[in-house]
Amino acid sequence: MAEKLTTIGFDADDTLWHNEQIFRLTQDRFAELLSDYVAKDHLYEKLLEAERRNLGHYGFGVKGFVLSMIETAIEVSDFRVSAHTIRELIDAGQEMLTHPIQLLPHAKEVIIDLADKFRLILITKGDLLDQERKLAQSGLGDFFQGVEIVSNKTPEIYTDIFSRHGNGAKSAMMVGNSLRSDILPAIRAGSWGVYVPHNLTWELEQDEAPENHPKYHTLKDLGGLQNLLEKLC
Repeated sequence: MAEKLTTIGFDADDTLWHNEQIFRLTQDRFAELLSDYVAKDHLYEKLLEAERRNLGHYGFGVKGFVLSMIETAIEVSDFRVSAHTIRELIDAGQEMLTHPIQLLPHAKEVIIDLADKFRLILITKGDLLDQERKLAQSGLGDFFQGVEIVSNKTPEIYTDIFSRHGNGAKSAMMVGNSLRSDILPAIRAGSWGVYVPHNLTWELEQDEAPENHPKYHTLKDLGGLQNLLEKLC
């Protein structure tokens, strides 16, 4: 390995703790509330269109998701959706913002072990207050030397973060469940990218894996990260 690995960035949602399953449960509740107006599959298509359209306005996270649900409800009902239903969608969003954290397998032991060997940085997207809440509830906050809650993840963002918190992108690794946000831009910045797929991944976070790239690796879960690091280092 030409550059010595000194810094490891970790994504949060669906890398260290469950997140997408909460969105899916709320989405199913959304379908029940709108069942008089539209079939579930078509509703999900319209919601995804709204989410894609609204990313530039609302960013990532629960609040943008709720606003997209409300917009979709108005559209598919031709403005007939009731205020009561809108209230239920808002309530569903507030429940999401208080949902208990459930760590993914191996997350705690891996973070504790690596904190003594590398500089660990949490790099996540989403609502600021919600991400801070989840990190606090996770019990992992003290093991990170830096926490970056960003509006998007680009090569430039990774270059900046790994320069401020480490020895630059070429001496850093990014670990996450999203090829589009965690892996591809980190590799383009010069870092290693370790893809740990989650069984539920939002459609807008999916992409093609850079299978032949020398700095790309994939693991079935976080439990294999220590062995990978031993091979690389």
